Amino acid sequence: MPEGPSLVMLKEQTARFVGQEIVRAEGNTWAIDTSRLVGQPVLSLRTWGKHFLIQTPAMTVRIHFLLFGTYRIDERRDKVPRLSLGFADGGEINFYACSVKEFDGDLDADYDWAADVMSDDWDPARARKKLRAAPETLACDALLDQDIFSGVGNIIKNEVLFRIRLHPLSTVGSLPPAKLRALVQEARQYSFDFLGWKKEGVLKRHWLAHNQKTCPRCHIPFHKANLGKTKRRSFWCERCQKRYG
Repeated sequence: MPEGPSLVMLKEQTARFVGQEIVRAEGNTWAIDTSRLVGQPVLSLRTWGKHFLIQTPAMTVRIHFLLFGTYRIDERRDKVPRLSLGFADGGEINFYACSVKEFDGDLDADYDWAADVMSDDWDPARARKKLRAAPETLACDALLDQDIFSGVGNIIKNEVLFRIRLHPLSTVGSLPPAKLRALVQEARQYSFDFLGWKKEGVLKRHWLAHNQKTCPRCHIPFHKANLGKTKRRSFWCERCQKRYG
């Protein structure tokens, strides 16, 4: 599933379509009138967390990749895309298993860019403030809260918690100030590490906890369970990841 860094890659890979005219728009989406996109120039391509935003004079299309969304550039999968856009240069983007909606608001007014861990406007102080306002939240849920860490997904969650030696069932309000700062700092840092490794095609080689069986620090089996309100898979070491609260 795409996380924030993967969408930044998508934006970079599709930058050539900005300024181009959409010559074909189709797919099995029912949420937008695709015919309104034909003949429209792409004004901008932006990302916020797992949202990919395609801005045209007629409308802004919001692609939300949810849990299983995928995309293909200049190629197709063996299934009907949710949305397929063809461009004047002969290129195309195909989106699958995602939510497609028309966004009617002002992107800069309605999106909290300071919450996006990949954004130049990321504000760590605001993230810490939001965390302190939800003291009973589990660390595993906090990292997946898109209002606090937009773009962080399950891989980043597991790796961040392992990096800072924090048990996923720790409550945010019980964290020492230094540990809270580390949580916020590493959520952004690991996201950029993720981006670099993804571009090099070596991301999985760098997983220390996610989908792993043995703790590389303690050399004992990882615990694995669906934890928190989100019920997402967590991998952790009971020895070196301390539980607070």
